[in-house]
Amino acid sequence: MKKTAPKIQHGVTNRPQAAKFRADSDSGKLEVGAGAVEKLRRGHPWVWQRTVQRGLERVQAGDDVLVVGPDGSALGRGLADPESPIAARLFTNLGQADVPIDRALFAERARSAFAIRAKLFRDGATNAYRLLHGEGDRLPGFVIDRYDDVAVLRIDGDGAHARLAELVDAVWPQLEALGVVTLLLRTPKRQARERESKAPADAGKTETLRGREPSERVSVREHGVPFVVDVLHGQKTGAFLDQRENRRRTGALAPGRRVLNLFSYAGGFSLFAALGGATHVTSVDMAAGAHAAAQASFRLAGVDPRAHAFVTADAFAFLEGAKRRGSTWDLIISDPPSFASNEKSLPRALTAYRALHRACVDVLAPGGVFCAASCSSHVDAESFLATLDDVATNRSDLRLLEHHGPPPDHPTLPAWPEGRYLKFAVLG
Repeated sequence: MKKTAPKIQHGVTNRPQAAKFRADSDSGKLEVGAGAVEKLRRGHPWVWQRTVQRGLERVQAGDDVLVVGPDGSALGRGLADPESPIAARLFTNLGQADVPIDRALFAERARSAFAIRAKLFRDGATNAYRLLHGEGDRLPGFVIDRYDDVAVLRIDGDGAHARLAELVDAVWPQLEALGVVTLLLRTPKRQARERESKAPADAGKTETLRGREPSERVSVREHGVPFVVDVLHGQKTGAFLDQRENRRRTGALAPGRRVLNLFSYAGGFSLFAALGGATHVTSVDMAAGAHAAAQASFRLAGVDPRAHAFVTADAFAFLEGAKRRGSTWDLIISDPPSFASNEKSLPRALTAYRALHRACVDVLAPGGVFCAASCSSHVDAESFLATLDDVATNRSDLRLLEHHGPPPDHPTLPAWPEGRYLKFAVLG
């Protein structure tokens, strides 16, 4: 029998007095400079530390703070994170500056987000999707992904972490009503190191917050296609759910083609291509363990992985060798990890994208299709497409056929361009 975990006690900062609603107290106010006012009024959820003029020294992570302009006018309420470059994340703005950030607000926002997903996935063909998308669902810092009856929570920032217990209390009854029996907390490696000074360099944590202890791997469906997700050790929350619609698109492009999937991870693009009618699929990733997961998904979907190739190699080295051998593919998918972790790394990232895209196009067969992705919010759409132009690829016969962003279960805000992080370009 599966064990039932106790209610959340570990991994949570319990500070019941630290995050009180302080609308009339200077100690709970952050004043921003004039340059930040218009962006915040229009709905951008981030208060950058460099824009704060006063008040930051008087708040703690997780405090409910009123953000005001130089004239004292209220711009919204947020959770403070004074040690972060994002000093506060706004939950309310405009006429809602008197609404406290508490369990009731968490419950209301989660209920709204879950209702949208119920409509998006009502046909039941997909049971792996994002239930709550942080800033995009106006609950900044909190992300919940669903994998059938397992939900996985990720937190961004110390401000959100300080409110974890309230968030869990607010959403767990709603998750149970959806048929979820387990709520996990996934702490990224970087955050694990910051929170536990004794944690090893490769530390990453998974905790059961509510419900049963889960199995390591969960079988789910995506547009009716079954696949396996490692919810305990897989990247992000277990899978890259934001590429779901693009996986289906590549499946539709695959019939009769030889396919190369670079940075293949758990093989989602590869599986859709194989099921879509590809004559052969080559999956390339540095991690042999990722190939094992991909092959498990192939078998679950009734595809013999032995009919395809799984190569453990660096993508750049693989492409260099393929060019030397004269190997080509009819459909190439490139979905690398983020090359730009911050603004300072942007020039180097764009150089890397250009080199990667040139190498991909060098092994693209005549009449072939190239699908290029970027998951970095620091690389905007125009800059990304510039790494695919005629000069970058040394080709003048490719056209941009499609260009897609995040799917509807990863909503963004009109005033928050950082939320439009995913780019997926189809060239042919």
